[in-house]
Amino acid sequence: MSEALAASPAPAADFSAAGASGARQFWRRLRAQRAALVAAAVVALLVLVALAAPLLTAVEGQDPTTYHPSLVDSARGGVPVGPLGGIGADHWLGVEPQTGRDLFARLVYGARVSLGVAIAATLVQVLIAVVVGVSAALGNRWVDQVLSRMTEIIVALPLMIMSLALLAIVPGSFPRPVLVALVIGLIAWGTLAKIVRAQTLTLKQLDYVAAARLSGWGTWRIARRDLLPGLAAPLITYSALLVPMNIGVEAALSFLGVGVKPPTPSWGQMLTAADVWYQAAPQYLLLPAGALFVTVLALTVLGDGVRTALDPRAASRLRVGTGRRGEARADAGTAAGTDPLRPGTPADGTKEATA
Repeated sequence: MSEALAASPAPAADFSAAGASGARQFWRRLRAQRAALVAAAVVALLVLVALAAPLLTAVEGQDPTTYHPSLVDSARGGVPVGPLGGIGADHWLGVEPQTGRDLFARLVYGARVSLGVAIAATLVQVLIAVVVGVSAALGNRWVDQVLSRMTEIIVALPLMIMSLALLAIVPGSFPRPVLVALVIGLIAWGTLAKIVRAQTLTLKQLDYVAAARLSGWGTWRIARRDLLPGLAAPLITYSALLVPMNIGVEAALSFLGVGVKPPTPSWGQMLTAADVWYQAAPQYLLLPAGALFVTVLALTVLGDGVRTALDPRAASRLRVGTGRRGEARADAGTAAGTDPLRPGTPADGTKEATA
């Protein structure tokens, strides 16, 4: 008995080593995808710009809400004065028609709103989906039936129509970015909850979960210690794809006039005001539209790369920049016990012993 107790910590060390090896394999597969690396760099740059918006606008010497009526031609309906929409040393991307507000300041502050709302909504979706999905999978038959039917109702609800209805009845004094994030998160969690439930039902059948149940662990302790780590991969994968979807929803709601309200800048709100200026001041339309396109594209490519790195059996949906040869070398190197990015080095990162 004493020998068995002395040997019992060994499996924990094995699990720790397996987790570390899995993390190294994930990063190795992700590094092999050039498109995902470029997308990650673009996303990091966008987040940095959003966080540093006050500093960047201070360097420019402008802010997103100050009007400059002298910089627009009132006789022509408010068209910016000067070439390319008023671009100059004081206004790096020109000014907004009619108001003369600085476009660069509104664009970088709009990134804070668009990215912040999308990430906050994704966190709300993930939290609700995990609670509902795990509860349905671990509960009795009645709990599973009630939660599953509720999830199906949420999935069937039209997101845009429900969002329009909820945002229209909430008082204007409530902080609009917070409200938009909550509305999106509270309506669009159904699909992720179904994924969590299905994955949890699969994990329940594994041997280590059955062993934990036989050892006397409670249901929620098993969920916290054994099931939630197994749910990390699908949650990360789907969350990376939810963020660009939520950016598009926020932009659409702002475009329809029920999202973020002026004077708070938002890319969707800028598109709403720019729809009649695409000929007289095209940069007013192209700048927020281009920012939205680049952000959604980068997040989508990054999400696809994360999905492929977490599940190498799933082929990437991209046709360029996926680094399939690099992925094959990474998997071959892992199988052979060596790091393909550093020939001669074992996959676990240790150096081979010399004679």
